[in-house]
Amino acid sequence: MDIKHIDTSVIIVGAGPAGAGTSIYLSQAGIPHIIIEKGLFPRDKVCGDACSGKTAFVLRKANPAWLHDIFKRADEYTPSHGIIFVAPNGKPLNIPFNPTKYPGETAPGFTTPRLVFDNFLFEKLPTEHNTIYQEADVKDITRKDGKVTVTFIQNEQTYTVTAPVIVGADGDKSIVRKTFLADHTTEKTSAVGLRAYYEGITGMHEKNYIELHFLPEVLPGYLWIFPLANGMANVGVGMMSERIRSHKINLREKMLNAIKNNPNISPRFKNAELKGKILGWGLPMGMSQQPVSGDNFLLTGDAGSLVDPFSGEGIGNALYSGMLAAYAIEKSIAEQRFDATFMKSAYDSALYKRIGDELKIGTTMQKLCRFPWLFNLVVNKAEKSPELSKTISCMFTDIDLREQFRKPSFYLKILFNK
Repeated sequence: MDIKHIDTSVIIVGAGPAGAGTSIYLSQAGIPHIIIEKGLFPRDKVCGDACSGKTAFVLRKANPAWLHDIFKRADEYTPSHGIIFVAPNGKPLNIPFNPTKYPGETAPGFTTPRLVFDNFLFEKLPTEHNTIYQEADVKDITRKDGKVTVTFIQNEQTYTVTAPVIVGADGDKSIVRKTFLADHTTEKTSAVGLRAYYEGITGMHEKNYIELHFLPEVLPGYLWIFPLANGMANVGVGMMSERIRSHKINLREKMLNAIKNNPNISPRFKNAELKGKILGWGLPMGMSQQPVSGDNFLLTGDAGSLVDPFSGEGIGNALYSGMLAAYAIEKSIAEQRFDATFMKSAYDSALYKRIGDELKIGTTMQKLCRFPWLFNLVVNKAEKSPELSKTISCMFTDIDLREQFRKPSFYLKILFNK
C-alpha cells in the first residue's frame, strides 16, 4: 500500500486535555493542524478526576458556553467549592476555593470521570482547521531541514505528516519528549498514583469539597477522596516513587489497609462498594523547571512533566500549557521562527511565569509532608485561630501569599503564637 504524505502547519501528538487545549486555540487562530491520537474516543484515563479553577479558566476563555453546559449536567459533573486537608493526626482544615462566580457557573471547579471530560473536549475539536486521526500508531519522528516528519499507521495505512512544529501532548511516556529531549529525560514515574471508584462513601462535604488525607500510613504521600455524581467517588493514593522503591511498598495494600483500618476514614467506607478495578499510573511531577521546547517542538501536560508536586493537579496545567503552546506557535508562524531560542522565549518563559512558582511551592510543600509533626502543628493552630485559618485559605488562592509556605519564618510564627 502506498504511503500517504501530508503537509500541515502543526502536528499534535495526543488528544487528551493538553492536545485538546492546543488544538482549540490553534483553531481559533485559524492555524491548520493534524492531531494524531493512539486511542479511540471515548476512552478512559486513570486520574484523580478533579478539575480546578485553572481548567475552568481555559474553557471559559475558549467558550463560556462550554462551562455552562458542564454545570447543567448534574448526572456527570459535580460542582466543587473547596478542598479539605486532613493532617496526620486526623484534624481537618477546610479551604474554600475562590468564591468569584461567573454567570452560568455554579462553582469554581468540578469533578468528573476522565472518560466523560476527555470526550467532552474531544467533541469540541473538529473544525475546518484540523484533521484528527484516531487509533493511530506513531512509528517514527524525524527532523530535517527545519521541519518535523511523523510516520504513523492507521487501519494498515501508512502516513507521513510534515510540519515546521510538533506538539508533544502524549503523556508521561511521550515519544516526542524521548525523540527530542534525550538528554533531559525525567523519572517518568517520579510519583505513582492509584485510582479506584467507590459507591456509597459517607461523610462528604455538603459543598463537595475534595479531600486530601495525609495519613501516617502513606506519608509523604496522601490518600484522596473526590466526590462524583450519582453517589460515586474517586478514591486514590499517591506517593513518591523513590519511597516506594526504597521501602519496598505495596501501594495497593497500603491504600486498602488505610480504607479498612484507619479510624478517621474507615467508618465512612463501612457500606461502600468498590466498582471496577484499582488502576495505577505514573505522575510526572514538575519538581524542577526543565526544558519544554526546542528546535521545532513544544511539550505540554504530562509530556512536559507539569503535574503539581503537592496537589497532584495535572488537568488544569495540561489545558493551560496547551493554550500557551498555541499562542507560542501563532507567534512563531507569524515570524517564521521555529528555533529553540525563539520557542523558549515564546513558550517556556510564558509557561513558567504562570505556573513556575506554583510548581516550586508545591515541591516545597510536598517535602514538608515528611514532617508529620509540622503538618499537625499548622492544622492545630489554624483550627484554633480563625485569622490563621483565613490566611491559609487565602494562600491557596493567592500565589503571592502561598509563597509564605516556603519561608521558615511562617512556621516559627505559628510555633510561638505570633
